[in-house]
Amino acid sequence: MSVPPDTSSRSLDLFSPTPEHALLGETLREFVRREVEPQAAEHDRSERFNLALFRRAGEVGLLGVTLPEEYGGAGMDAVAAVQVCEALSTSDPGFGLAVLAHSILFAQNLAVNGNELQRKGLLPRAAAGTIVGGMCMTEPSVGTDVLAMRTRARREGVDYVIDGTKTFITNGGIDENTLGDAFIVYAATEPGRVSSFLVEKGAAGFRLGQKWKDKLGMRASFTAELVFDGVRVPVTNRLGEEGEGTRHMMRNLEAERLTLAAMATGIAQRCLAVMVAYANERKSFGVPLREHGQIQRHIAENYAAYRAARTLVYDVARRIDLTTTGHRADADAAKLFAVQAGKRAADAAIQVLGGYGYMGEYVVERLWRDAKLLEIGGGTLEAHQKNLAKDLCRDPGAVVR
Repeated sequence: MSVPPDTSSRSLDLFSPTPEHALLGETLREFVRREVEPQAAEHDRSERFNLALFRRAGEVGLLGVTLPEEYGGAGMDAVAAVQVCEALSTSDPGFGLAVLAHSILFAQNLAVNGNELQRKGLLPRAAAGTIVGGMCMTEPSVGTDVLAMRTRARREGVDYVIDGTKTFITNGGIDENTLGDAFIVYAATEPGRVSSFLVEKGAAGFRLGQKWKDKLGMRASFTAELVFDGVRVPVTNRLGEEGEGTRHMMRNLEAERLTLAAMATGIAQRCLAVMVAYANERKSFGVPLREHGQIQRHIAENYAAYRAARTLVYDVARRIDLTTTGHRADADAAKLFAVQAGKRAADAAIQVLGGYGYMGEYVVERLWRDAKLLEIGGGTLEAHQKNLAKDLCRDPGAVVR
């Protein structure tokens, strides 16, 4: 008796696995086309965060796709988070980074690591976009080596007093004079022990420091230094128990790295579309550019890398549970591969367009600048290489699982 072939795997749409994901994809395409694309170049040139567009993203439900429904979110998964970051980055990665910092580094972080009172107080407003949130980890002398952070939180009765400086904070400010609204701040409560705290705008001693202007890329997100000068926060603003901040940080980093990888696939997608269109339109030596082997190589190799990166990112997304940890190798692998693919696609697009690609009026020049940050932020390429080698050598069976 013959057994009919199993076709269930063929029906799986890795990039849109459910009707809800398909609807989100349609919403994102329309939002990007109508509202993100028209403003992208202007806000890059002026280095301004588009607060009105951010509020609009909240109105259409794009800031809380992974948050529980009881807090105003859509209750979706990591695939949905990847969809949002990828789609926004086909047009305006700087704005996409601001959304990621708010929705993943702040809101999703709080949803997983905060208590009920903290979630009720902030998550509905975060999902609606009525507040702008961020996360404070990096310091002027501490990047990847987070356990060496110098920001301290000392217990004084029913309060903690936070002293220190955080830098390169996305959404640290809304503009040059205005702090972001709420932050998850990592600070050492003992040497080598990190705790997490909620700090809101208006706390005495909490202020903007240096405003990082004239950035290479991601210019539509506002990057700032935040100063904590004897900032008092109540014990009730601590997330979890004292010393649990490292675990919170590592869990959230997995989600961050996955969504940053998705930003890179969005950049690659747009760059490929631009170079293919140009190769069809532009003629050289009497024939379209697409007829030249050098151009064919740029298109073919970058398309293959893009498809491989996108498949890896979405496959990791469908496996990750945003409420737990234990996915570091997959998240690191996705970001390590995807961000390099995105950067190469942007570089190839400039090469295909020649002088036009080098000019600011063409989107690929901006995307090339934006792509560079993804090789640094959320963990450097070198950090991913170290993590992957360490994890795989510790557990060789993970290679074939």
